[in-house]
Amino acid sequence: MSETAIFAGGCFWCMVRPFDEQPGIEKVVSGYTGGHVANPTYEQVASHTTGHTEAVEITFDPDVISYDQLVDIYWRQTDPTDAMGQFQDRGDSYRPVIFVKNEDQRRVATASREVLAASGRFDAPIVTQIEDAKPFYPAEDYHQDFYKKNPFRFQIEEMGGREAFIKDNWQA
Repeated sequence: MSETAIFAGGCFWCMVRPFDEQPGIEKVVSGYTGGHVANPTYEQVASHTTGHTEAVEITFDPDVISYDQLVDIYWRQTDPTDAMGQFQDRGDSYRPVIFVKNEDQRRVATASREVLAASGRFDAPIVTQIEDAKPFYPAEDYHQDFYKKNPFRFQIEEMGGREAFIKDNWQA
């Protein structure tokens, strides 16, 4: 039986491919969560007035890939020391958050964050939040599978600092 996970780590375009390429991933949807407006549009979220965060909702087969593995993939896509955005994407709608759907996910995410904090990998504190999942609203169709539909523009987005940060901090 499939399960879902929700992660926010900056622009949702850049959060799709790392999960989409894994065995056991059934679907990755770009969208918005955590705010106070039902069915927000991109323009509303970009105005920073809805309280939403850009995120991805991942449907996965836990018999093939575990939630623990998803959390590990998540950390390796983000700067967990930057509370108010990721790379060139700034503001609360780009903040790093693990949105948990149940106590098992909370336990895994919290333990993982504690291990990362104790690892000494970063000089600054780990500030990624762990919050209860709120309703998830899929983004407009043109945002879905952006890296496949717009490879050149996606490559420019990745050059906004994410790719270099990942290489320097996670691939060493």
